[in-house]
Amino acid sequence: MPTPPFVLRLREQVGHALLPLVGVTAVVIDPAGRILLHRRADDGRWCTPGGLVEPGEQPAATLVRELEEETGLRVHPETLVSAVMEAPYTYPNGDQVQILDLTFRCRPLSGEARVNDDESLDVRWFDYAALPPMPGRIMRRINHALEGRVGWFDRRNGPWSET
Repeated sequence: MPTPPFVLRLREQVGHALLPLVGVTAVVIDPAGRILLHRRADDGRWCTPGGLVEPGEQPAATLVRELEEETGLRVHPETLVSAVMEAPYTYPNGDQVQILDLTFRCRPLSGEARVNDDESLDVRWFDYAALPPMPGRIMRRINHALEGRVGWFDRRNGPWSET
């Protein structure tokens, strides 16, 4: 995934130091109950689409923009289903990030799900029973969206959570 220009500007100031960033994730569910996934170009793994919130941008607007850019699909974010500060991550070049992920359950509005940019190798709808292997954090996001949970927060850092 290309690094957004605002992150590159920050990196000029802080080097590889830990950057807290806000990301959004879409769990898009079609009328048949299938889940939209894309296969990432950077690591080849299947996951839910999303991206980083740009300065001054609202999270739901980021989600709509990212989905259209990555998949050609226009979506309606229906509800926020989780807000979780993920564990810190270090990229191969040494850059450190920690993402506050806001996951929204979405429904498709228009367009055809397809590879629409160089960030995806494939875009497909999956039945839940046929989901490909994915990291636990991605499955957690999908499960919360399907279960209709709203406002899930990580128990490790506060009293406002469910498991």
